[in-house]
Amino acid sequence: ARGIVIEAKLDTGKGPVATVLVQKGTLHVGDFVAIGAAFGKVRAMIDAKGERLKEAGPSTPVEIIGLNGVPDAGEVCLVTDTNNDAKKISEAFIAQNREKLLAETKNKLSLEGLSDAIKAGKLKEFDIIVKADVQGSVEAVKQSLIKLSNDEVQVSVIHGGVGAINESDVTLAAASHAIIIGFNVRADNQARETAEREKVDVRNYKVIYDAINDVEAAMKGLLEPIYEEKVTGHGEIRMIFKASGIGNIAGSYILDGKVFRGTKCRITRGDEKVFDGNIESLRRGKDDVKEVNYGYECGLVFDGFNDIQVDDKMEFYQMVEVKR
Repeated sequence: ARGIVIEAKLDTGKGPVATVLVQKGTLHVGDFVAIGAAFGKVRAMIDAKGERLKEAGPSTPVEIIGLNGVPDAGEVCLVTDTNNDAKKISEAFIAQNREKLLAETKNKLSLEGLSDAIKAGKLKEFDIIVKADVQGSVEAVKQSLIKLSNDEVQVSVIHGGVGAINESDVTLAAASHAIIIGFNVRADNQARETAEREKVDVRNYKVIYDAINDVEAAMKGLLEPIYEEKVTGHGEIRMIFKASGIGNIAGSYILDGKVFRGTKCRITRGDEKVFDGNIESLRRGKDDVKEVNYGYECGLVFDGFNDIQVDDKMEFYQMVEVKR
């Protein structure tokens, strides 16, 4: 017998369930079948009225129970002589599908425009594999994740399917540096072992918004940080002290705000900017201090700059990362 999968899902009570439209021959309870990456022995068949059948002929849609996994809609259902034959067909399908997916991934990553953008640091790629309990959820999760793409990070769902996360999914994720998102499904034992060995990130969710939030957070780690300048205070140089081994020390007065050790300083002389760099040392008297408030005097040494003059004006600032 031969048929085609109309729909497939992971039922809490029944396990993997595939709705198959028989196209040729007669399908019987007890038959061994191979359906894409799934295989097994037909333990039960249920028709559209919810009644159990022992056999189903051409043009009959039936739910099949007894598979080891959830096949994709559109897969061909083949009856085999033995369970071992069904398993071999399934394994061959997995191997062939894995090579195809890897080839598609490599082609995608080698596209000239994308490659150039990544090399230039203008675009990064975030690859994801999605597995869910029903095809509708796969599509919903895929579309929600793809919409997260922006000008700097491209979210790509390189594979989506119904059923538990299997070893083939983990192998693909390892090869393409992708993460796996499972929606109302979990990884089987072999997949968990492979994921641990290959250090593949497998995440499980029951709420789609939790998956979206986590991916958004991960994407922020790929984004180049954006910094903005935050002015902390102003001061002026009133005296210059010379110290051996150090150079010139700017005896300064803080006019407003405050100055911090390690902050940046912009020095102007009239309308000309003469220095823009780091403060190397901040002292009050003989003591190193972390900060000096307005209205107080302090001694400043600038990183790589010794050509200071009395009446030079200083603007102190920090570069603060902007939250995205």
